[in-house]
Amino acid sequence: MKPARTLKHIEAPYTWSQVKHGEWMAKQLQAHLDEWCPKLFGYHMLKLGGLSCELASGHCNIQHQVCIDQYNPLHNVIADTLHLPFLKKSFDTCILAHQLDYCNDPHRLLREVDRVMVDDGYLILTGSNPVSWLGVKGLLPWNRKKYPWRGQMFMPMRVKDWLGVLNYEVVYSDKFAVLPATRHLACSAWAESALSEHFPSLGGLYFIVARKRTYPLKPIKPTWKLRRQLAPLRVN
Repeated sequence: MKPARTLKHIEAPYTWSQVKHGEWMAKQLQAHLDEWCPKLFGYHMLKLGGLSCELASGHCNIQHQVCIDQYNPLHNVIADTLHLPFLKKSFDTCILAHQLDYCNDPHRLLREVDRVMVDDGYLILTGSNPVSWLGVKGLLPWNRKKYPWRGQMFMPMRVKDWLGVLNYEVVYSDKFAVLPATRHLACSAWAESALSEHFPSLGGLYFIVARKRTYPLKPIKPTWKLRRQLAPLRVN
């Protein structure tokens, strides 16, 4: 297994139009996000990266939403993703759409996001599954310089292990998008439903919802008692 941290500079895409089948992938992720937006509550939401900014979340109960990116026109804050300019425990929900795939230090990115997350907050992660048609196409030499194969692809179970180390509870996980729908939408939709039912692990995309859990430290009182010192009996 290759280490997650790499010294190679990875330039992340800032719009889905830069990614191969990006519009179709965004629609697949949007359908899952629409199911979870009504379940999210709080005051502040963080959408990290240009791909996250283009996912619609206007019908969410969280009205104040901060979009961070450098080139996407939907951003309202420009900042380094590894050095977020926010106080601790500032956001109730954070969305990272394919941000781990294009980060040279995903562990550090998760720790920085965990710093600005409130207790019991929701973290939504999406990415590309290497064990899928998407990962196999990345082995072709003419695809290595294209998105999404320019970045890294991590197994969903590996991402869940990282979340477990940070005390996050995975409340929902799914793999989907087995085959891309390009021309024949009806046939592609039928093939997608059939393959997803029998081969769910071959989905090209994963969608993970995790909740930050904080367990308070409770002091435990000792059960042992001090022995009484021996003393002579008094005589009247």
